[in-house]
Amino acid sequence: MTSTALITGASRGIGREVARALASEGWHVLSGVRDVNSAPPG
Repeated sequence: MTSTALITGASRGIGREVARALASEGWHVLSGVRDVNSAPPG
């Protein structure tokens, strides 16, 4: 079973790095961002 994480503030800073790290470990990541245009692709 895949673990799921909800990360707020995922467009930059710590939130972005946590989202990337969890995704690379195989987690299903849901990212909350204020500005969709500043969010990284994927």
